Amino acid sequence: MGEGRAGGTWDSANERWGGGGGAGAAKMESVALVAPVTALEFAGDVLLAAAAGRRRRRAGGACCGTWWCGGRRRRRPRSVSCAGTGARCWRSATRRRGGCSPPPPKTAACGCGPWASWAAGPGPAPACWCATGTGREWPPWCCGGRSRSAPARTVEVAQGRWTPVLHPAATGPRAVLAAAPLRGWDETLCAVAGGDGRLLLFALSRPGAAAKLTLFEGAVHGLSWAPCPGLPPDTAAALLASGPDGEMLWLDVTHRPGQAPWVRLMGRYLLPPCKQRWHTCATFLPQERLLVCGDRRGSLLLFPCSSSSGWAAEGTSIVNGSTDPVVEDSSNELELSCLLHKEALPLESPLSVLFGLHGKTGVTSVTIHRGSIYSTGRDGVYRQLRLQGQQLEVLQKHRPCKGLQWIEELRFTLDGDLLVLGFHADNFVVWSSRTGENIHCIPCGGGHRSWSYCSSPLAEVFAFIKSGDVMLYHREAEPCEQQVLLASLHGREITCVRRLGALEVPGCATVNVFVTGSEDTTTCVLVLSESSRAAVPLARLSDHISSVRTLAFAMGPGDEGFGDEGLSALLFSAGGRAQIECYRLLCTGDTAAQSAVACQVIHVASHRLDKHWEKKKNRHKLVKMDPETRYMSLSVVPGTSTKQLPTPWKFLAAACSDGSVRIFGLLEAARKLVLVAESFHHQRCVLKVEAFLHTWAGGERRHLLCSAATDGSIAFWDITGPVMDAADALHQAEGEMQPLALDAPLVTVMAHSCGVNSLHIRETPEGRHLVASGSDDGSIHVCLLEVALARGEATAGTCLQVLERVSRPCAHAAHVTGIRVLRPDLLLSASVDQRLTLWRRCQGELLPLSTTFFHVPDLAELDCWEVVEAGGELRYYCVLCGQGLEMLCGTASSKPPPQEAPQ
Repeated sequence: MGEGRAGGTWDSANERWGGGGGAGAAKMESVALVAPVTALEFAGDVLLAAAAGRRRRRAGGACCGTWWCGGRRRRRPRSVSCAGTGARCWRSATRRRGGCSPPPPKTAACGCGPWASWAAGPGPAPACWCATGTGREWPPWCCGGRSRSAPARTVEVAQGRWTPVLHPAATGPRAVLAAAPLRGWDETLCAVAGGDGRLLLFALSRPGAAAKLTLFEGAVHGLSWAPCPGLPPDTAAALLASGPDGEMLWLDVTHRPGQAPWVRLMGRYLLPPCKQRWHTCATFLPQERLLVCGDRRGSLLLFPCSSSSGWAAEGTSIVNGSTDPVVEDSSNELELSCLLHKEALPLESPLSVLFGLHGKTGVTSVTIHRGSIYSTGRDGVYRQLRLQGQQLEVLQKHRPCKGLQWIEELRFTLDGDLLVLGFHADNFVVWSSRTGENIHCIPCGGGHRSWSYCSSPLAEVFAFIKSGDVMLYHREAEPCEQQVLLASLHGREITCVRRLGALEVPGCATVNVFVTGSEDTTTCVLVLSESSRAAVPLARLSDHISSVRTLAFAMGPGDEGFGDEGLSALLFSAGGRAQIECYRLLCTGDTAAQSAVACQVIHVASHRLDKHWEKKKNRHKLVKMDPETRYMSLSVVPGTSTKQLPTPWKFLAAACSDGSVRIFGLLEAARKLVLVAESFHHQRCVLKVEAFLHTWAGGERRHLLCSAATDGSIAFWDITGPVMDAADALHQAEGEMQPLALDAPLVTVMAHSCGVNSLHIRETPEGRHLVASGSDDGSIHVCLLEVALARGEATAGTCLQVLERVSRPCAHAAHVTGIRVLRPDLLLSASVDQRLTLWRRCQGELLPLSTTFFHVPDLAELDCWEVVEAGGELRYYCVLCGQGLEMLCGTASSKPPPQEAPQ
């Protein structure tokens, strides 16, 4: 990630982006200010920058400002207008669409303030530049409109000259700047608040007409704009300001051409106590009349929007409509009226608090998209949330790519892509969630600096501060020279696949929803249409830290995945590092989406075996048991929601590489996944596990489990007792318990000579169970089981009898990695030799019916289902995964094939 992807290479010696040279080549240019710059933000075609003044205290205690002018340092007392750390604004006199003339030498034209140089190449250039300065005591932690600011300026593009617009004494020291471009207007609303609690509101086109208020008796720590649902977006916006003791004010600001903005105080809020008690970002929920904001502590807060009409204030002109820096007396009636009237509004407390959701480094952005709330932070993930009864609920977290530990902003594009803006080491990165790769990677020195990114159909510009200078990375739009013929689903091979179900969308063909897991540590929910023969991803899950090896579904209380509105199921995924993740999937038809299906993913719970190890003291003195345990297979225990088990717990069986068979319990309401039982009977890696249910005529049930290991043995367990005991223990201990020990297996069958890589169980109409398995030696084994009650002297137990065993050696030329019992007399097997074979079971043997070659190399798994066509014909479908994904369909005759006469 050290090089950019935008048509050139970075020349560190000359600090320029070279190469390319033609249209669309990326260029690095410098807009250098003599005073150090601390904050940047694009507001339309306006770039706001913050230039810091040097502060030094004299012996008598008075402050003075130290400025760089014309290459030498000049020190002036604080009373002089060009010194200090207040806010200044400068404005550009012309607009240029082409290239710019060479920059003039850095000479002091007026003897005060920062200067800039502009070295532009061909292509459109921003029309207006604005800069603001800051005191050195404030670190540049903020970006965008949250800039700690002092003198504000714009540079004339053609001549590289700064022209003062707003005097620094207008807002006082340690000012905070925020800007909001208005839709439909070539205008930007600016808010500047000082360290003395004063707020200045003005339009960038006419800074002379400004509204001046006093908000707090102390400094303003946070300032941000947010679009308000009740205000027209082309003329008004909501402003949020944080002051001392965690107080936050909501102001509605309306732009009036030629006049000062109109301000109305709408609400007061109290932030939770913390060391740095101010907000960093905010947004309004359009329909619920609620406010969501993030604070510097990393918490996400939900506030009510009061229906009170608030208090309105008219603006006053502070410079008599001109651009001359003439300041009136600040102690006017309007400044005091805000302090007097805000006490009449109640101080609202948050309705919901997610404390420290993004760690301790703060929430960087919060936005609303299609009814969901998205928040970003400097913890390397962005989270998707929803509103549940005036409470914030985290649906899931997303980790864009490895190493992107500093996420600043999300941008949703019109074509459905999601761009993640952040920093990877010392590079600024724009990452595309659609392609899974970096669109831009720009060396800038890292995230501990102010920056701003602006994109349009014509060009993209990234501005950042380096050594006190403003650096510009400019790249014009270029035609796409590459065309993706077939997009990949995963970055590495697919290890597992499961079909969720079929979904009928009005006006569209029926589509199948699948879930795949891969070695690239991600899980993908996708739609595969038989008519279009295209796979469209719906969601990507990236919570695993190692490869995803196995998947399992739980279809709900009735074990039915179909609902009135779509598909709903619990998804379990597991793999390396002994990690299990659980999600709730909700898939519905959406004709507006590209795939005609909308998928909502809710993260329910997760479990790792080494979590308890990380909490142990003096663990360096202990020996950790098998730190690289992998889950090889998962199976949901069916039928646990019965009269015998009235609790809502669901149970999951797992085959582990450390030789154990483990059973977990899930309580979805409490979002808990707990280890309840385990056994190390196999003493070697357990490859497959399959749970099934047996019900007698009287309604009595038995929960049975089948496990297969690397030595070719298949063990059958009765887990009814442990499951019921675990449910009682979890109910009494409120979700915490010590794992129970499983009893010895009922029956163990040596089915193969080596590892069992595929396993499937199907119940026959007579109440018996067919167990089919495939091995590394290429053989297929089928056994018929009968479950009976063993009447003993003490209690009744479960007895298993093997009625029939059928084996087919060398059924395939390589590992048999997929097998399914379609009917009691019909089997389907798939192997790494890329052959899909249909077998008929009759008279104690397996006879091949047909063989089909598929195109997926290194087959890992298959899944099958049956569909009854309109004419009543029964068709079998199967999906295969490995180095790719393939779906096939076929039919099977209900009549047995004619037997050949004996030779």
